Amino acid sequence: MMNETIVKFGYPATLIRDYAHWLVLLRPQQPTLGSLVLAAKSEARAFADLPAEAFGELASVTRDVETALAAAIRYEKINYLMLMMVDPFVHFHALPRYEGEREGAGLTIPDAGWPKLPALNEAVTLDEAQVASVSEWLKGYWA
Repeated sequence: MMNETIVKFGYPATLIRDYAHWLVLLRPQQPTLGSLVLAAKSEARAFADLPAEAFGELASVTRDVETALAAAIRYEKINYLMLMMVDPFVHFHALPRYEGEREGAGLTIPDAGWPKLPALNEAVTLDEAQVASVSEWLKGYWA
């Protein structure tokens, strides 16, 4: 059973990749095209409470994320946000950042915050069909 943070971010419909300790999920609200959530599968509510193996695996997870998003989005920077104010279980938001807009899976999404903070309040909310389309499109970039 997955923790409530994972479920809130649309699992299983948003699942991009399943690792031993982490899930990569499509973020249903897209402040930039290809925005993801890296969610720990554990019940840990503090980053330091994750098992050592989760920290070790995080290196390969972030490498895969950055490789896939570089190919799909051609981002200029990537921001990892660990906010955990509303959703209590350990997770990061991985936001590819770019000047202008990017296109993919039938969507065009600008980076409204570039070059400053991500404009989370200007995110495009995906409907069910768009979640499926963008998820499948991004899965094609995973090794």
